[in-house]
Amino acid sequence: MTKLGLRDSVLTLTLIPTVIIGLLLGGYFTINRYIELDEILYQQGTTISEPLAIALEQPMLEKNKQLLNRLISYTHNKHSPTIKSIAIFDKNNALLMTSNYHRSFEKLINQKTLINLKTTHVQKTDELVTFFTPIINHTSHDSKWDPSAFQSSLGTVIIQLNKDQAVIGQQRALLISGIVIILSLVFAAILALRLSRMFMTPLNKLVLATDKLVEGKRSTGLNDNMIGEFELLREGLNTIAHTMVMQKDEMQKNIDQATSDYRETLEQYETSNIELSFAKKEAQDANRVKSDFLAKMSHELRTPLNGVIGFTRQLYKTPLNKHQKDYLDTIMLSANSLMTIISDILDFSKLEAGAMELESIQFQLRDAVNEVMTLLAPSAHDKQLELSIYINHQVPDDLTGDPTRFKQVLINLLSNAIKFTEKGSIKVDISHRLLDEERTSLLVSVTDTGVGIPMDKQDSLFTPFGQADSSITRKFGGTGLGLIITKHIVEAMSGRITLNSAPGNGTCFTFNSVFSLPNHVFTNDLPTKSLIGKRILYLEPHEHTHHAVLSLLNQWQVNVTACFNETSFLDAIKNREFNYDVCLIGHMASVDDMQQLKSYVKAVRESTDYLYLMLNTVSHNMREAFIGSGADACLSKPLNHRKLCEVLAAPYRLDHPTHNIEQNDQTLLPLKVLVVDDNDANLKLIRTLLCEQIKTVETAHNGSQAYSLSKSHKYDVIFMDIQMPIMDGITACKLIRESSLNEDTPIIAVTAHALNSEKEQLLKDGFKGYLTKPIDEDMLKQIISDHSPQTPVNRDKAKTDTPQSPAPFQSSRIDWAQALQRAGGKNELALEMLNMLLLSVPETLTLLAKAIESNDCQQVLSIVHKFHGACCYTGVPKLKSLAETIETSLKNKCLLENIEPELFELQDELENLLADASVTELQR
Repeated sequence: MTKLGLRDSVLTLTLIPTVIIGLLLGGYFTINRYIELDEILYQQGTTISEPLAIALEQPMLEKNKQLLNRLISYTHNKHSPTIKSIAIFDKNNALLMTSNYHRSFEKLINQKTLINLKTTHVQKTDELVTFFTPIINHTSHDSKWDPSAFQSSLGTVIIQLNKDQAVIGQQRALLISGIVIILSLVFAAILALRLSRMFMTPLNKLVLATDKLVEGKRSTGLNDNMIGEFELLREGLNTIAHTMVMQKDEMQKNIDQATSDYRETLEQYETSNIELSFAKKEAQDANRVKSDFLAKMSHELRTPLNGVIGFTRQLYKTPLNKHQKDYLDTIMLSANSLMTIISDILDFSKLEAGAMELESIQFQLRDAVNEVMTLLAPSAHDKQLELSIYINHQVPDDLTGDPTRFKQVLINLLSNAIKFTEKGSIKVDISHRLLDEERTSLLVSVTDTGVGIPMDKQDSLFTPFGQADSSITRKFGGTGLGLIITKHIVEAMSGRITLNSAPGNGTCFTFNSVFSLPNHVFTNDLPTKSLIGKRILYLEPHEHTHHAVLSLLNQWQVNVTACFNETSFLDAIKNREFNYDVCLIGHMASVDDMQQLKSYVKAVRESTDYLYLMLNTVSHNMREAFIGSGADACLSKPLNHRKLCEVLAAPYRLDHPTHNIEQNDQTLLPLKVLVVDDNDANLKLIRTLLCEQIKTVETAHNGSQAYSLSKSHKYDVIFMDIQMPIMDGITACKLIRESSLNEDTPIIAVTAHALNSEKEQLLKDGFKGYLTKPIDEDMLKQIISDHSPQTPVNRDKAKTDTPQSPAPFQSSRIDWAQALQRAGGKNELALEMLNMLLLSVPETLTLLAKAIESNDCQQVLSIVHKFHGACCYTGVPKLKSLAETIETSLKNKCLLENIEPELFELQDELENLLADASVTELQR
């Protein structure tokens, strides 16, 4: 901080008081002058208006306008230019006369202050001061005393005075004050400069003498006497100069001794640095040995684990029942997680080097969490712990980030919670906070009812090899690296992790992580529409699980009767007014609870169509025991939202993803086939035709669903549509070939129309073959024969032929015989396919019109392609031909001008088809 010099201080101390006093005095007198000029103006206005009001009384009574005009004109001229205008209003507030009608005069006419005015009223604006004075009747012509006959208002005189003269006077006063202040400052500055010179001359000599002392000179040059205190300073400096000469020799001796000591110390430091260099080299060698050891151990552990994973995949290819497949799914999940953990052994070394890298891929949050819960559920069930997950419905499911690291954090925290909890529950809650339009921050908490952690031990948990107690390793195992790795992963995801715990009260770990929101999200493929309005009776005594499942059911728009305990559950059964569609019972699965749970099943069985149990067990025998007692199915906790929705909706939908049709086991091939198509009509027809030959047929509505299924299920053949929303067939094929259980599975392209060049490209993209719609049984048989080890079923068509039904309505645009042939001779299927086409026509017309209006060629191609696929199976040859022509032209050259006649003809044909048919009758 810079301090003021002596000269500046003198000037400051002289000028500042002068300025303050001048401003105070000038301001005081200026303000007084301002007020005085305003009061003079008000007195002048009152002095003019009130006598004028008295003088106007008689002319107002006599209604003498000449006299009125003479009075106001004389008054105006006498006091001009102070007066701007004089106006007279009668008692009804009507303008009688004015001396000056100016542009702001309208404001006077609309004055409301004229009403009931008894005394002079003043109104002030920036430019004018207006006086409102009533003209009072002071006379009475009657001899009879009547108070109302006089002292009444005959009208109002209004005088407007200009403030120009007052303002000029005020400005003059302000200018004079400013000049006086400036002159005072100049005078004070002159006095201050003269005063400062008296101090600065001897002071400069003293400073010069000091500089000489600093330079080491023996003489100060201060030989002349000075005045006052400066003389004392001069003598003091001379004394200091003499003393410095005496001490210089002594100081030189001390410097020589210190230099000798420093040289000895420097030699000792050099010796220590050499020793530190050797120690650093040894530490680097030890760290290199550690890294080599971790790399070799990782390789040795991966080799047998790869064998486990490989033979598990081989087991998928063998015939499996449902429970064996579930066990293999768990084995595969466990093996993959173990492979991830082995890789994470190297993470600690990466963390030390700051080389942690995160992936950035799109994933579905709820599926990732379900994988972790499925992996860890058996461990929790073995200890009879309630493991539950609640994800706020507002949390976005589609995120972009590193799902593997996110799952690793959850696995570490949940594994610790299960390890240190002997009884009670473990709860996982997930919420979020939007940071901006492109990012969101997930807030995850893992709460257990375990042993708890003392406050003085909590900080050590996030250090390498740190544990709350040395006996933990002997009792529970573990290396103490899990939480430090978790902490660094969370920080790498722009988050932080905290804990709240106390001995005996459990522990709550909370962390947040930032993820990006993808531009394109997966469409919700859950069959929730089948559940809308269904009546469900729900019993779950555990509070967290109860609210978590209840939140899901409410999202799916079902009517839920929720019960927390046995009493409310039995009352709901006893007092019911209708049968429930579904009853959902959640309970512990211990041996002691089996009888009670069976009593629930027996009590509710007659009151519901379907009964499902939610148990904290993966035991096949226990689940079979409950199914034998009357339950339709048993689900393992924590509930997977997809499995729960599929189970609840299965009885109410036709396109169930794992829809198995069991006819004669001896006539169906033991194959597992996946059919992927976004068109419900196409999907239904291909599934129906395949179910006559294949034992297991599963379906998916887009490439994303197909890729998800292919990662956990092994198929013998996959039929894949090309153009689909969310993910097209080509992308799905490439992903399946790169990483799934179906890298060698034949994938057959199914498309309504493909050019020769497109077919060649499909084979290059990884497809084993292709089918052009419409597809019939013979084509499917040939594909199965070419791409599977089994021989297709040969059926006697004569035995399955049914009498041909007539067309549902008369139309020249329908070839009903062709429709039946496309449907494999099934009358009901052909009718349903035609009905689905008719129901889609209005939407097709609307979308097509919008696309044509916006001149969006690619959108027109997408709409026509989808419609072409639907026409292949419904016996509408003309519509199919038009769609094929338009699609071919757009693929060759995407210009709408080239196909305008065909587009208009297609729209006309669709409208004519709707005119021929009654969609309402078909829906019946």
